[in-house]
Amino acid sequence: EIGIAPRHAPLVTRLKPGDVRVDPGQNKPMEHFYVSGGIIEVQPFKVTIMADTGIRAADLDEMAAQEAKRRAEEALANKTGQMEIARAQAELAEAVAQLQTIEKLRKLKK
Repeated sequence: EIGIAPRHAPLVTRLKPGDVRVDPGQNKPMEHFYVSGGIIEVQPFKVTIMADTGIRAADLDEMAAQEAKRRAEEALANKTGQMEIARAQAELAEAVAQLQTIEKLRKLKK
């Protein structure tokens, strides 16, 4: 986890699947997004996130994520090829990260 403030030192790093929080400032509420992983580039006054998937956390579908997790776990149990296993592991990681993002948002609303 990393926090980025204005005038942060330049940085480029990899993002894991999970929650990205954006503080728009001016007493506006924190915004939460799910990203499927990717790259973050930080410049002193600009942050760029490059990800295959970015979804507002409030728009995540918990039932769909649970079903994707179930399918990925089933695929892992039945696959033998390295590519099939790697694909199932990636799908499982993405589904778990979505569910964790949903749970974080749920806790924040309490």
